[in-house]
Amino acid sequence: MARIQLEGVTRQYDRIKAIDQLSLDIADNEFFVLFGPAGAGKTTTLKCIAGVEFPQEGLVKIDGKIVNLVEPQDRNVSMVFENYALYPHLSVYDNMAFPLRSKLYKKSEAEIKEAIDKISKLMRIDMLYERRPSQLSNGQRQRVAIGRCLVRNPNVFLMDEPLAHLDAKLKHTMRSELKEMQSAFNTTTIYVTHDYMEAMSLADRIAVLDKGRIRQLGTAREMYYTPGSEFIAKLFGEPEINIIPAEYSSENGKGFIDAGNGIHYEVPEDVKAEILASATNRLDIGIRGNDIQFSFDGGEGWIPGTVYAFEPIGNKTIMTAQLETCQVRIVAPNDVHASLDSKIYVKMNYDNALYFNRSTEQFITRHNKEEILSAHMRKA
Repeated sequence: MARIQLEGVTRQYDRIKAIDQLSLDIADNEFFVLFGPAGAGKTTTLKCIAGVEFPQEGLVKIDGKIVNLVEPQDRNVSMVFENYALYPHLSVYDNMAFPLRSKLYKKSEAEIKEAIDKISKLMRIDMLYERRPSQLSNGQRQRVAIGRCLVRNPNVFLMDEPLAHLDAKLKHTMRSELKEMQSAFNTTTIYVTHDYMEAMSLADRIAVLDKGRIRQLGTAREMYYTPGSEFIAKLFGEPEINIIPAEYSSENGKGFIDAGNGIHYEVPEDVKAEILASATNRLDIGIRGNDIQFSFDGGEGWIPGTVYAFEPIGNKTIMTAQLETCQVRIVAPNDVHASLDSKIYVKMNYDNALYFNRSTEQFITRHNKEEILSAHMRKA
């Protein structure tokens, strides 16, 4: 396997910089995810590693060796594409055997059969050898495409949104299999996706890209609990995190948040210290939908509002409550029913609130930040 390093890599098309001074250090055997919106530079980064594209600036290294001008076939990388890229006139067996019959990686037929049998059993496609791609389901085609990569035992696997065309149930199954594959083969894997669920469930580490630059690099837990900015916070979680403008003030040595809409509370000492250090009192507070309770009866301490939207999505319901001047999205059980414009009351768990600088949209702090991060380090 291999360690992959990118040092100040830039790839430009006319006036557009697809990736801009990008630096990454991906450890041997790591499952590394490139995540971000469309046009962020994820696929271009993958192509520069594969050798399909050559950067105009910077260095690409595989196991410490500079490979900027090395052709793809000489880098010993294997790539899975979004569209599977199977040969339609070949059987499943011959598709998987194709890389091992090439001049560069040629093996004997006995060695080829042994490698294919081993991988196909892992991918559960050993009963499909005689079929053509047109006779396979999307999930089976994807397994064959992944299997074709695995048989060659390359330095690194590059996967460009391989699950994009699969249905939700099959995506879940394939996510489990990809993680099992990586564990079984001890492979260095670089995986591109715009699906935050794939990123969080698969990655050892995630690099969030936007406009060719890294916005944050870390674990799934860090992205969710301590996002570096409002941009990152909005990418992770369903429904999207609620961002509410607020003001910070001090009184009698205590710190208070006032966001209008009935949102007024005292902040813990650790939060107060970080906000004071940030030298701003104009904040945005982030509250996730599962940190908001709701009631149709109300009572002391509940904030009144009305039901603005009601979206059942299978195992849960997303309700949007209209408060005085803002809307908040709430995660509710799937058996809840509510009429639009009916009365609703909400109560927020401010212990899990995230605090951002309103001007820069950069993360400031959250309550018990150090404990959350240290608990993650112990778990890791």
